[in-house]
Amino acid sequence: MEPISVSEILRATGGRLLDRFDGEETVAAVDTDSRHIQPGSLFVPLVGENFDGHSYIRQALDAGALGCLTDHALPAAECRADRFYIRVQDTTLALGALAKFYREKFDIQVVGVTGSVGKTTTKDMIASVLSQKYRVLKTQGNYNNNIGVPKTLFGLTREHQVAVVEMGMNHMGEIDYLTRIVQPDVAIITNIGDAHIENLGSRENTLRAKAEIFNGLKPGGVAVLNGDDALLAKLNGVLIHPITWYGEREGCAFRCTEIYETGHDCMRLRAETPAGPLEATIHCPGRHLLYPALTAAAVGEGFGLTCAEIARGIEAFAPTRMRMDIVRCRDGITILNDTYNANPQSMRAAVDVLANYPGSYRVAVLGDMLELGDLGPALHESVGQFIGRSGIDCLVTVGELGEHIAQGAQSAGLAEVYARPNKEEAKVVLEQVIRPGAVFLCKASRGMKFEELVEFLRRLAGSV
Repeated sequence: MEPISVSEILRATGGRLLDRFDGEETVAAVDTDSRHIQPGSLFVPLVGENFDGHSYIRQALDAGALGCLTDHALPAAECRADRFYIRVQDTTLALGALAKFYREKFDIQVVGVTGSVGKTTTKDMIASVLSQKYRVLKTQGNYNNNIGVPKTLFGLTREHQVAVVEMGMNHMGEIDYLTRIVQPDVAIITNIGDAHIENLGSRENTLRAKAEIFNGLKPGGVAVLNGDDALLAKLNGVLIHPITWYGEREGCAFRCTEIYETGHDCMRLRAETPAGPLEATIHCPGRHLLYPALTAAAVGEGFGLTCAEIARGIEAFAPTRMRMDIVRCRDGITILNDTYNANPQSMRAAVDVLANYPGSYRVAVLGDMLELGDLGPALHESVGQFIGRSGIDCLVTVGELGEHIAQGAQSAGLAEVYARPNKEEAKVVLEQVIRPGAVFLCKASRGMKFEELVEFLRRLAGSV
């Protein structure tokens, strides 16, 4: 992070200095966690349903923070004379305002990524491609909300030439808020699915929520959209910004013509692009990865990369942790760790990877997909029916909604199905079904904490 002066913080947040501190002092970082304070930083105490960071202001300042924001007056006895205190109306909104101010200090191209499925993979693929020519800042992990996006932007320095920023949401208006902070030059929507439908009510509402990304798209900016998504296709002729389409259908500027396996963990992509044919190897299993690769190709070409540079970037791509991590164990046992999150679309894609993965016995270990509201049972059963037709050998489900996956799979003809209410009972089943050459897929919504089952399987099988 480049230094920001106290006077700049005041201007950005509309705050009021509560003491006579020198307004030209600068901070070298912005922290929201008092446990990880960097010396000379600004501490921003966040307020949530079950916590209030204001309780840790003194701890943060004693640990080296130069000053803090606060949403209320502080007793003089609690204030240090060698630290500054800025009063704001809302510390979370002030964090966003400061991030917007900081982003505007840089004359830099920004790529914004949102969508129901595949945001993080797409962000990582784009960053890998652009890194072949530029110095790139990207969202780390899944820092894609109203706290994570500002933290990402505070990572900008004069060394960066491009930023790739992921934006997530649960409710209407959240992408609008984030995109006005990020101000992207390129806006990407990966697809429109069932994620967060509990809060949004319908996929059409999800489209409207995701399309808020264009509210912050800069004049002269471009939209990059999935041409195979029927709902996104409705934006054709509606947006004031030009659209670059990618996918498999005719008419897409970046069109996949062939994708096929070249090994246990590799896919070979062939595509047509405006600059000519593109061939690249994706070092990760799953046919669905054609979409992040094509998105990255479209962005890369727009940034002046050649097809050869784009191919190198795709081949250098490595997925974020817990997104189809491949864990190899003794006796030919493999674990596909895709536990970061789940929704119906990503669950089907992961099962498809399992069904096509080399192994003598394929086991799907699946848990509840959350935030689906009243549609939850039906969507889980639909996923189960897909599993029953997929050709895998065994299904183990965990959770109340997981039972609907099991019912769907059994109705579609899968014989070996175990529905268990919790992870402890599922572990008993896993001990029974594990065998040499088995391949396990572990996937569920983040709240299910399925990484525990991955670690259990690793201990059971023994990592190589």
